[in-house]
Amino acid sequence: MNPFKEKPLSILSSFQNWKQLYPQSYNKFEVDPYTKTRIILMNGTEFEANWFSHQFARHSTNNDLRRELSVTRSIEKQQQLKISLLKPANESPLEHTISYEQLAVDLTAELAKKECDCYVKKALDFALLEDFDHLYRYANLLEMEQGLQAEKLVGRYTEIMPGRPTISHHRFNKDNVKRNINSKTADKQTVLNTMIITAAEQQTMNYYMNITNLATNDLSRKLYQEIALVEEEHVTQYESLMDSKATWLEMLLWHEYCECYLYWSCYETETDPYVKALWEENLDIEIGHLHKAVELLKKYENKDYTEVIPDGTFPAPISLHENIEYVREILDTTVQFTGLLEDYVNVNELPSDANFFQYQSIINPTIEIVPSHIVIDTHIKNYGKDYRFEVAPNPIKELRSRTIDNTSVGRKKNEATSTDFFCNFCKRK
Repeated sequence: MNPFKEKPLSILSSFQNWKQLYPQSYNKFEVDPYTKTRIILMNGTEFEANWFSHQFARHSTNNDLRRELSVTRSIEKQQQLKISLLKPANESPLEHTISYEQLAVDLTAELAKKECDCYVKKALDFALLEDFDHLYRYANLLEMEQGLQAEKLVGRYTEIMPGRPTISHHRFNKDNVKRNINSKTADKQTVLNTMIITAAEQQTMNYYMNITNLATNDLSRKLYQEIALVEEEHVTQYESLMDSKATWLEMLLWHEYCECYLYWSCYETETDPYVKALWEENLDIEIGHLHKAVELLKKYENKDYTEVIPDGTFPAPISLHENIEYVREILDTTVQFTGLLEDYVNVNELPSDANFFQYQSIINPTIEIVPSHIVIDTHIKNYGKDYRFEVAPNPIKELRSRTIDNTSVGRKKNEATSTDFFCNFCKRK
């Protein structure tokens, strides 16, 4: 599909009344896990588009242009709210959190498997192991607080076991800033991947930042606080990959194109008829927004959209599905890595005065105060072992114990064996 070739809806026809805006929520006992994750993804995608438009307006002095942005932005906010209300009232914030982390794991794995840029793939694989460990921590909290096993919520599509331990995720944020791509020369899928993952991780960060002080006990509040700050690191990493040289109007075009691509992907892969119809509805709306971006690019920069996106035909759709073997492979080969400025290095090779070790000593002076460790340690004390859903033993032998929470892998030298990241050898278009 090429959305540039489709006939757009008029912008005004996209506004909806209150009855239209309030959707039928899914049944949390019957819904497919990947329907839930698609909803979270598109909620985040709409937030990113809306917030980009706000920032654009704050950096423009042209009120005619700002008025155009405001109209599209208000529709996108309607879209976001409608999508967010697909979540039912009887689904707890912690249950919803499990879906956030399942999305982070399986979306990141899906994008990494599609990524032809070795550097961008490395960034995806690196953060994948951290979101994977977050799922494990929240799942243990869920069983303690609600007596629920997270494997039922993820449909057993995603394993629940330690990844790179969350205590090891805390890096001095200078080491999370990476090299940006060039959207003029990068593969179209690469441009889309950097935008998609930034929006998804930003949505996760925002959710945790907002939910932290609403959690009902200190242990939950502390875990959300810790992981929210890791998500800040992830957003810093991913947004730094995006093209920072593109103009505001060029990026507006990319944002609208990305939204079209994701709604089309959701429509192509959705199994719930009601939600599938909503994806189709939103795709039609976004095609209208895309054509408005084409118009604005031509009017204010005298550029044809093909100068920014030469071929508008969509790549293959993003499909959310199980990635157990892929995650295991990344865990087996890269668990001992951390960030070092624009690169990633094995902790074993870091100098002793590295920022990583200095920051670790500040934020984690003793493991007894680290919330992610306390959660697992408390679960072990209450149940005799941690909670996991594994199809086989953890590929990292140091992470196999069910009665001791490992707090050294990925944080201290020579605590695990890792080889290196690997590239996809695919032909760039």
